[in-house]
Amino acid sequence: MDGYPSTPAFVMNRTLDLLAVNALAQALYSAFTPADNLARMTFLDPAGPAFYTDWERAAHAVVANLREATGFAPDNPRLREPVSTLTEHSPDFARLWQTHAVRGKTRDAKHFLHPDIGQLTRTYQAFDVREAPGRQLVVYHAEPGSPGAQSLYLLGSRHATRRRADSPHVAGQPIQRGDQRR
Repeated sequence: MDGYPSTPAFVMNRTLDLLAVNALAQALYSAFTPADNLARMTFLDPAGPAFYTDWERAAHAVVANLREATGFAPDNPRLREPVSTLTEHSPDFARLWQTHAVRGKTRDAKHFLHPDIGQLTRTYQAFDVREAPGRQLVVYHAEPGSPGAQSLYLLGSRHATRRRADSPHVAGQPIQRGDQRR
């Protein structure tokens, strides 16, 4: 996934767990604590309603994705647990779950309000990982040279600067023995 340095990319499973993220996806979802599951982030994390500027659309998509997952493994405890938790703690989720809408993640536009850089609209494409049924690689993209691409560059730069500042290897300090940084 690090082969996508200028666009957020991540792998998720049918229960919308983020299994692996590249640096730019980590930066995109930095408003969430933790950035671990798209359903939990949308419905239970306080950052969700502000982050997804079209929250209702994002919420419908999450529920429809989880409904699709029940068709593949209706008795999967890994699916029942988040659905139960979300139903119990989010009246919005419970209401949408009762609609029985089903939809897989393929290609769509997403609208975000990132706390560091403001409005972002990205189109994503989801690809099935054939060697791991139920997993998808999701890649967000912007037209090269567009304002959207520039905002992704800014997001990546800010995130890299923060990561460097948080690193124990600050400029001017000696690198400790055993450190692999060069």
